Amino acid sequence: MPQHDLAALWEAHCRCEFETRDVDATMATMVPQPYVNHIPTMTGGVGHDELKRFYKYHFVGANPEDTRLVPISRTVGADTLVDEMLFCFTHTREIDWMLPGVPPTGRTVEIPLIAIVHFLDGKVAHEHIYWDQASVLVQIGKLDPAGLPVAGAETARKLQDKTAPSNTLMARAWAASAGKPL
Repeated sequence: MPQHDLAALWEAHCRCEFETRDVDATMATMVPQPYVNHIPTMTGGVGHDELKRFYKYHFVGANPEDTRLVPISRTVGADTLVDEMLFCFTHTREIDWMLPGVPPTGRTVEIPLIAIVHFLDGKVAHEHIYWDQASVLVQIGKLDPAGLPVAGAETARKLQDKTAPSNTLMARAWAASAGKPL
């Protein structure tokens, strides 16, 4: 079985999606019948035609102009790659795949995002994409975090800085355990 540079293949795929914004080039990086599943919003597509439609009308050209991916960590296996990154943008347009039906708020969003990508014969076969939708909604002002165990951009800052405070969402319980025997 030939060995493929999965990181290079994934980076080429992402360039087509977010830099050149070329649907045909994006599809060319994938197997003939790929699928993509954005887990929190259940968006994406199964099979060439459905996924190409999704990419063409709801994803590749539909992301805000300032969209950027900030790499955090990557794990590469024999046929699977897991990327941990920050997904950053300003909500300047409706984003069907992440915020379907939500008009632009003009707010900045920074969220940790995980991509689990499976490859077959040197092409992307499928993607499972995860993020915390509550954090997105807090950051665009559609979810009030008061009294809820959710956070906004703090999640992105904590991902980048391990010294940022932990346990802030469980402040009362954390204070109650202070001084107890370890």
